[in-house]
Amino acid sequence: MSSLTRRSFLQKTTVATGATLAARFTPSTQAAATGANDAIRLGVIGLNGKGSAHLKNLVKMKDVRIAGLCDVDPEVLARTAKNLPQGQPAPFQTTDARELIARKDIDAVMIVTSNHWHALLTVWACQAGKDVYVEKPMSRTVWEGRKMIEAATKYNRIVQVGTHYRSETGLAEAIKYLHSGELGKVHHIRAIVYNLRLSIGRKLPWYPEGLNYDLFCGPTPMVPLTRGKLHYDWHWAWDTGNGELGNNGVHVLDIALRIAKHNGPPRRIMSCGGRYAIEDVAETPNSHLAVYDYPSIPLIFEHRALPAKPGVSYLDQVGGLRTGVIAYCEGGTVAGLIGATAFDKAGKQIKKFAGDGGATHVKNFFDAVRSRRKQDLAAPVETGHLSASLCHFGNISYRAGETSSVAKVDEAIGNFPAAVGIHRELQTHLGVHGIDLAKQPFRLGPWLTLDAIGDGITAVSSQKEGTLEYARFLLKETQRPPFVIPEVV
Repeated sequence: MSSLTRRSFLQKTTVATGATLAARFTPSTQAAATGANDAIRLGVIGLNGKGSAHLKNLVKMKDVRIAGLCDVDPEVLARTAKNLPQGQPAPFQTTDARELIARKDIDAVMIVTSNHWHALLTVWACQAGKDVYVEKPMSRTVWEGRKMIEAATKYNRIVQVGTHYRSETGLAEAIKYLHSGELGKVHHIRAIVYNLRLSIGRKLPWYPEGLNYDLFCGPTPMVPLTRGKLHYDWHWAWDTGNGELGNNGVHVLDIALRIAKHNGPPRRIMSCGGRYAIEDVAETPNSHLAVYDYPSIPLIFEHRALPAKPGVSYLDQVGGLRTGVIAYCEGGTVAGLIGATAFDKAGKQIKKFAGDGGATHVKNFFDAVRSRRKQDLAAPVETGHLSASLCHFGNISYRAGETSSVAKVDEAIGNFPAAVGIHRELQTHLGVHGIDLAKQPFRLGPWLTLDAIGDGITAVSSQKEGTLEYARFLLKETQRPPFVIPEVV
């Protein structure tokens, strides 16, 4: 059964409505603005990985009190609660985020779940009068991101997105340096994520025990797993994640947008790639190239998940980086992620900008919660939507594509010499691993022409029947009742 048919079937056969759930979260429960001397009462939803890392810092903040903990996995919830510092009031604990969001003794929530829950939880929290810190990418689809903006606006909530390099001090200085014109015009920006990703396995269909799997799946189809584990590897399934482009690619593309001063969508987007040298059930590419056609400064994203060569664990580098952004200018380059370094055209270091990793990003959220000044947010929901949308459109192009020769890929990106060069480098990289693209060709996605707002697709370059319709379907996909965001939030 195709993904579209399966989703439609599930939507039609599940007996429940999103309205029933939405009724639980009404503006009448809005929390009052937190006083300057009051601790902000925070609920954290999602306690594995990044959620656990956030908690280690949150418990050190004197003006924040952990008032609620939620994870759909009771084992993770119990482990996290046990590790909280002693001597503080025990937080409310639940495996159902709806119970936490409905509480009047919680002012704000931090959403650190898998991607497919980000949007719905944000909308519910805004409806309940909570301010929201939501991890990146803030949405799983383009449509979801727009609903999040509408909810934040309608309910007048402070919503910060976890693209924390917006608060990175060294990057801010480097971007200011670039904007001063010290290196002349920026020609193009290359955003890379070289991140080793091993096989996620292949198993006979199974359902995880010890948790409410229906609740874990939420808006997405409740189908059995065929990968080795439940947690984290949801990144590599389209129903729950957005691949590496949405995982770490959103960070580097967000930085590239700031360097280029792009405050809106590009004219067109296309991407190509494939999954190589790994046998598993992952659906997302581990070699990926995406081109963003901005008239002044194009952006090019590249992802590699394989090591520099077989038998080693290290990866290739560009500009001294394995993950980061390189701005190519008339007079040299600037490369960075945590901090940055400027080089002249001969590769000699000109200037170095030390960074802090965006350490103040969460504090910036709490400061805005207190001041009620949305304009003070480092990563408001509107900028988060633009960055996430670039990732979503790149994935849409890839998913709507078909296998094509190296020559056809070159032809598609021929107006972007830098992208052609990166395509050559990617071929060489895969060749080291014994991958012959003539025998295992890339999936080449169509160019997607975007509307002025950047939420819609007006045309595709493909002549294949149904490509435009499929691409537009992927802008929203479908939701599984009762876990549904309504058209009017």
